Amino acid sequence: MLPSLTFLKHQLEGILRNKFAQGHQTSGFLARLEQLPASYDAYLEFAHSLADIPMRDNWPYYEPDELEEIWRECDPGRPLGQIGVLNLKDSSKRVEAGFLASVCGSMLGKPIEVNPTLSELRQALTAVGEWPLNDYISEEALHALDRRHWSWFETARGRIRYVAPDDDINYTLMGMMALEQFGKGFTKRNLRDLWINHLPISTTWGPERAILVRSGISYLEHDRELFNHSEIEAWPDFLVQDTELCGAAIRADAYGYACPGQPALAAELAWRDASFTHRRTGIYATMFIAAAIAAAHVLSDRLEIIRTALQFVPRRSRFYEITADCLQIVANADNWLEAYQGIHQKYTNYCHCHVYQEIGTLINTFRFADNAGDGICMQVMQGNDTDSFGATAGSLLGVYFGPDSLDTRWLEPFQDRIHTGLSYFHEQQLSRLAERIGRLPELLHTGQQRIQPSELYVNERLGI
Repeated sequence: MLPSLTFLKHQLEGILRNKFAQGHQTSGFLARLEQLPASYDAYLEFAHSLADIPMRDNWPYYEPDELEEIWRECDPGRPLGQIGVLNLKDSSKRVEAGFLASVCGSMLGKPIEVNPTLSELRQALTAVGEWPLNDYISEEALHALDRRHWSWFETARGRIRYVAPDDDINYTLMGMMALEQFGKGFTKRNLRDLWINHLPISTTWGPERAILVRSGISYLEHDRELFNHSEIEAWPDFLVQDTELCGAAIRADAYGYACPGQPALAAELAWRDASFTHRRTGIYATMFIAAAIAAAHVLSDRLEIIRTALQFVPRRSRFYEITADCLQIVANADNWLEAYQGIHQKYTNYCHCHVYQEIGTLINTFRFADNAGDGICMQVMQGNDTDSFGATAGSLLGVYFGPDSLDTRWLEPFQDRIHTGLSYFHEQQLSRLAERIGRLPELLHTGQQRIQPSELYVNERLGI
């Protein structure tokens, strides 16, 4: 049941790369790893030693993971309660619009989830007369791009018959279920149990997969009364690499949906979910997105929404520095292409899943989009993680513009059907699912919770 020694060594190499990017003094550690005997004891002892690597003397950032420390590092003038005017009925419709636009953005970007640049996409789409993008990706465009995601057979234009399974959609629904079952007081143990019940391991990647495996092992320990529940807090810190990638950021949407005009609460809920698997930038991006969606319910000035969301990010972090810089680039640009060039030129090294450039392009989309449909196209045309940030852009824009911001032609190919990648989740009617998620603002406002009968059955069966 133990991972192979080759896998462990690969993980340790990745963690050392992460540590260096986070400002730690890693000089000599890779050489030490190469000299270790190939044994579990040696690798585990080395893994434990990584927790004590000091920061480099010239590192200018301070990036805490604990919520109280994060709050101390954030703007002290950030709004802690309700902003704008709360209208639950209006927010419910905005959430439905955000969810549906998110689904469309995910499906739009899915067949080209192969880390393209804007230049590559522009060349391919121009070659087949489809630039600028204004519809789902055609097979002709995929041929011109000369690479495609494996899901193209059910997500390319003309082949779409339903919303295809996608991890971005899965995680939004997982956030919905966390709030439905446990309310705003959900814990990491609640998340562990939901993940075990609903997430097949093949639908997860990176830190999520590592934490899901650890969750499964904890069930064995639970059966023997050996499991220490406080250990959940520390899982991402041991033998988990890439905890700053975007896997947590794509889990932010439900918390922004549920907290209209309450960016502080949205950011806190996002922290609780993100810190289950991620650290530093991975957490901050999630808090930022959730706060932005929450503010978009009630504020009209788009740049003010982004500035408000930034107030919930540690000011001495790399994420704050780069996001603030991208915001300035976008604010000074005359159009989205000009802003993209400024962002891409400075942050091109941060491509697929590496958050920084993608958050910059999200801000760019949000400022210049005319409506939700226009915005998901604009986001996907900027490349990188096209389905994930197409989905995030859809959420933010759908909530901001509200109902009727997405032309029905985007929804028609799905025939009101959705296939998720979740276990024990039986809703396949897209419109009913949108209505269900649209009830999140009222659910959190009233403090009510509801558990689906199928989930009760699974919980009882697993002894939760």
